[in-house]
Amino acid sequence: MYSFANHGGFKVMDEPFYAYYLNLTGANHPGKEEIIQSQPKTVEGVIDWINITQSSSEHVFVKNMAHHMINMDLSFIKQYQNVLLIRNPKELITSFAKVIPNPKMSDIGVARQFEIYQYLDGDCLIIDSNETLKNPEAVFRQLFDGLGLEFSRTMLEWPAGPLPEDGIWARYWYNKVHESTHFASPKVRNEPFPEECIELLNEAMPIYDKLKLKALKADQ
Repeated sequence: MYSFANHGGFKVMDEPFYAYYLNLTGANHPGKEEIIQSQPKTVEGVIDWINITQSSSEHVFVKNMAHHMINMDLSFIKQYQNVLLIRNPKELITSFAKVIPNPKMSDIGVARQFEIYQYLDGDCLIIDSNETLKNPEAVFRQLFDGLGLEFSRTMLEWPAGPLPEDGIWARYWYNKVHESTHFASPKVRNEPFPEECIELLNEAMPIYDKLKLKALKADQ
């Protein structure tokens, strides 16, 4: 989202279905009540919000979480260009478990991403976080070619600190992002993996591997 915000030609929206998801599921996330009060709580309300934002900008980047987009008619997403960002489940689960203990598949959204991919009949672009970090410019140029839009090198860096568009939950999740100013090189991570999440990892990896086959490559 920070990269797109620094493009110069986009407005950005931060997880507009978060309040809908929390209100629907009752999931116990940090800042839950604040989040629910900060956004529309219905699918129709969120779509209206996106359309209003789109009416004032040529391009809008909507950062969504797949696991937020449940119990809804997905037909509205076909009017947009869709991009799936995937991440190695080992890294995803390790990171997520620091904030939400003992996460389930319904928390991390890997299976839901694949359902959305299937719903779109594969008519979407896929970028892998580690592949992107290897060569951000190469991956983003391919992405923008696929979108039929003009890439800008301003996307490769951004000012440190928060964005005005950050969701109200930023203070719980975005500390590392606020310290960043560019895409960091891939790192070998030595963090211990939570043992209670081994079963979830085994469930998520085959799904990730299928999507990764379709992801843009840094060396193309």
